[in-house]
Amino acid sequence: MADRRNYHHGNLRHALVEATAALIQELGPQAFTMAEAARRAGVSPAAPYRHFKGREDLIEEVARLGFLEFADRLETAFDDGRPRILTAFLRIGQAYLDFARDRPGYYMAMFESGISIAGNPDLSKASQKAQGVLLHAAEALASRLPPDRRPPARMVANHIWAMSHGVVELFSRGKPGRRAPVEPAEMLESGAIIYLRGLGLIQE
Repeated sequence: MADRRNYHHGNLRHALVEATAALIQELGPQAFTMAEAARRAGVSPAAPYRHFKGREDLIEEVARLGFLEFADRLETAFDDGRPRILTAFLRIGQAYLDFARDRPGYYMAMFESGISIAGNPDLSKASQKAQGVLLHAAEALASRLPPDRRPPARMVANHIWAMSHGVVELFSRGKPGRRAPVEPAEMLESGAIIYLRGLGLIQE
């Protein structure tokens, strides 16, 4: 349990976010209380209310920080399209899977908690930052085609996002030690390649 004497300035807020992410990972986004988050952070049941209005507000903050880290990971993976646009684009998919594996509590808060992203301006901005990385990558991939043959970049970005999310849910949620019949990364890459080739974005 954390030492409450160390909490000052923003430390308590951060500790509550980390505690909540861990609880979401263990129990799910709907199965914990503010009191449990406070106990996990090592503070009194009343302490979280100094920073958060309630449970949903706390989950939204976990999701907001998750989206910011998620966006940074996607941006790093794309690396401005180096060394080749297609290779860089496919790395984004791997970064998506890696984030879901490495930060499950944050991922669940972002996508499985039922919070209203549109209803929280800061959360919406963080979500749009992550989506913007994929949109930029889709635009870069399509730029190699003549303008009249380019598919809508937002459509491509949304489809790849949905495909990545589907692979996480179907192939990356098994019990520890249980292997999927196909590696999630292989499933996502093969599906993305088939999709992009169908749109004419892969010609080799």
